[in-house]
Amino acid sequence: MIKDKKDYYYYLQEDMKAHNVSKWNIRMNYQNPTLRFQRLLRKLEYYKNCRKDFIGKIYFLILKFPFHRQSIDLGFTIPMNVFGPGLSIAHYGSIVINTNVKVGKNCRIHSATNIGEGKGKTPILGDNIYIAPGVKIFGGITIGNNVSIGANAVVNKSFPDNVVIAGIPAKIISHKENANETIL
Repeated sequence: MIKDKKDYYYYLQEDMKAHNVSKWNIRMNYQNPTLRFQRLLRKLEYYKNCRKDFIGKIYFLILKFPFHRQSIDLGFTIPMNVFGPGLSIAHYGSIVINTNVKVGKNCRIHSATNIGEGKGKTPILGDNIYIAPGVKIFGGITIGNNVSIGANAVVNKSFPDNVVIAGIPAKIISHKENANETIL
C-alpha cells in the first residue's frame, strides 16, 4: 500500500520495470494503455491514502472519472490498494478483482481473470505471481511466493511457495528449482 510520496514513485518505477519501460513519455499514453491505467491507479492510491487535505480530496474525486472511464474501456475492475509494486497487466480484456484481495509485489496478470470472494473470504497472493489467461481464484485461500498459475485454472485451495499449478480444480503440476523461473 502506498503510504507516502516516496512509495508512490517506487510503485510507479516498479510497474514500469514490469512492463520493460525505462522512461515514461507522452507517447506511452497511446502506445501502452494498460500502463497508463496502472499509473492512474497508483495516483488514485496515493491521493486516497496520503492526501487527506481538502485539495487532495477534491483531486481524488476528479481523478475517479478518468479512472472509471479507462476501467470501462479496457475491461478492468481493479480496485485500489490490492496490488503491490511491480504490477504488469499483460493486455486489456476482462479482469475482475475483489476489493478485499491482497496481492504481493511483481504480479503479472492476463485477461479473462477473476479473483474473488468465496464464502465471505478473499484470497491472499504472495510475491512473484504469474497468472495466465482465464484463471479463476476464489475463497479464503493463500497462494505462496513464486507461483505460476496455468491458463484457465480454477484455484479454490491454498498452495505453497515455488510451484506451478494448473487444472480444474488446480493442483501442483511441478515444483520450481529456481525461485525466479517462470515455467508457463
